[in-house]
Amino acid sequence: MNAIRFIEAVAVCALALFAGALQASAIYPIDQASILAGSKFDIKVELNTVADPSAVSLELNGKPLKSSLGKDGEFIANENGKGSAFIFRDIELRKPGKYELVARTSQERLQVSWDVYASGPRRVKNIILFIGDGMTIANRTTARVLSKGMQEGKYQGKLAFDDMPYTAMIGTSGSDSLITDSANSMSAYTTGHKTAVNAMGVYVSRSGDNLSHPKVETIAELIKRKTKMSVGIVSDAELEDATPGAMVAHTRRRADKQYIADQLFASGAEVILGGGSAYFYPQSAKGSKRKDEKNVIAVFKENGYQLAFTKQELLSAANSKETKKLFGVFHPDNMDGSLDRLYLRKNTVEQYPNQPDLTEMTKSAIEVLSRNPNGFFLMVEAALIDKFNHPLDWERAAFDTIMLSNAVQIAKDYAKTHPDTLIIVTPDHTHSGSISGVVHDEKPGPLREKVGIYADAGYPNYPKADALGYPNTIDVSKRIAFFYGNYPDHYETLHPKLDGTFVPAVKDEAGKYVANPKYIQMQEDAIHVGGNLPSHQDSGVHTADDAVLNAQGPGAEKFKGFMDNTEVFKVMVESLGLGSQ
Repeated sequence: MNAIRFIEAVAVCALALFAGALQASAIYPIDQASILAGSKFDIKVELNTVADPSAVSLELNGKPLKSSLGKDGEFIANENGKGSAFIFRDIELRKPGKYELVARTSQERLQVSWDVYASGPRRVKNIILFIGDGMTIANRTTARVLSKGMQEGKYQGKLAFDDMPYTAMIGTSGSDSLITDSANSMSAYTTGHKTAVNAMGVYVSRSGDNLSHPKVETIAELIKRKTKMSVGIVSDAELEDATPGAMVAHTRRRADKQYIADQLFASGAEVILGGGSAYFYPQSAKGSKRKDEKNVIAVFKENGYQLAFTKQELLSAANSKETKKLFGVFHPDNMDGSLDRLYLRKNTVEQYPNQPDLTEMTKSAIEVLSRNPNGFFLMVEAALIDKFNHPLDWERAAFDTIMLSNAVQIAKDYAKTHPDTLIIVTPDHTHSGSISGVVHDEKPGPLREKVGIYADAGYPNYPKADALGYPNTIDVSKRIAFFYGNYPDHYETLHPKLDGTFVPAVKDEAGKYVANPKYIQMQEDAIHVGGNLPSHQDSGVHTADDAVLNAQGPGAEKFKGFMDNTEVFKVMVESLGLGSQ
């Protein structure tokens, strides 16, 4: 009996190893991919054995792949010791329809199906895509409470995207995981293809080179190749960060920031505004993060871009009718959020006091881009909503959601006189977070007993917002009780962090993240909250919750019900008529 069990165990192990080997085989684009007719992409076939290329059959809709494509591919005899591979670069399938690619050897058979779709005629002149990075429903609700107020259960106003006529729920998962990051979720918007965490503009294959994975064309590249439109990229994060990076880059690792900085110039985008100046200066310059002596700032200037490094320079350059191309960087890293810039003067505001607001960057971008009679595509990211949700700093996230609303209003005002403009407002992914009640300082007892729920919640007493929609005080006696659903160990103070962004956890001697003792020292009754995330995680993480998209303008009616994030790309390229006829 023991011998039989041993044989069975060996068989199970062998089957597991065999299954694992089979999983190494792959075709890219992946099965069920939707591909815009006439867009460029790479086809890659990975085998899990070393094969003789003459013994491999590659067929597209029953015909030899090489003859169907009209070009040769590259054969890799043994890629990283994992088997042979074929790769065909810059493929275009111009005819819409169903495509089936089959790869066969004497030992393997791989098959994928693709849907190649065309667009109708162009319906819009301009598209403005707003990304509220990481923005969840609770961010919107808190922003509305703070900026509009509430009386007897009714909000006294709406955020700029609340009354847009079309709404959809967006699924954000990637090709490798239920939980996405900003690289692959934004890449789905910009390419219409799924990819894996940390990747943008590529399918993640087994290539050992970050820049050699099979590429898919971005909407910025499509526009530049097929039209005379202008392109704008605006973010209050580093311009090399995942969301702006996914407009132009093709890399397995979003951390390739020097490469992304170079790609921003190579993209030909007419307007590029944001943070991340450290990757545009040569290595010898103070504060540079480059590993070479390339001066990308100088390259922009040599190619006719007006440069801006402060809010004043930005507004001056944008107001000049001679400005057709504009490059502005206003911080070596991520820019500061609106709560700090406008009120608290914390984080790095004193070091960089002349940073523009997202509204000013949006207005400037539209002014410059609209000088092109052929129209424009503008992506605007309110990146810091995500940057503040991660460390559980909901007040700062709420203020930047208000800032996003103000920026969207600028676009809506533009659309009043330019109705051929499609405006889309959406997160790339979500965070956890909910409003559970109202904190009442006057309630007796320990800190947790001060949280009023249901009828005891009442309403917060934030002062009436100013003309920009911000209350000038947030540490009031009746405050929103906002709780995140995932978190590391931390101390809950139920107060806004007036000295700078919340740092919930720090490493202990064992290298694990524990509650930051700073906050128990600042507030004796702070509540220790045991984390529900792995101990190597120092902050909150993204969630798989649906993202809420709002839209207005021609083509916006296509946003309805539940949609995959790749369908956002499809609506945009169909509205612009970018598919081959």
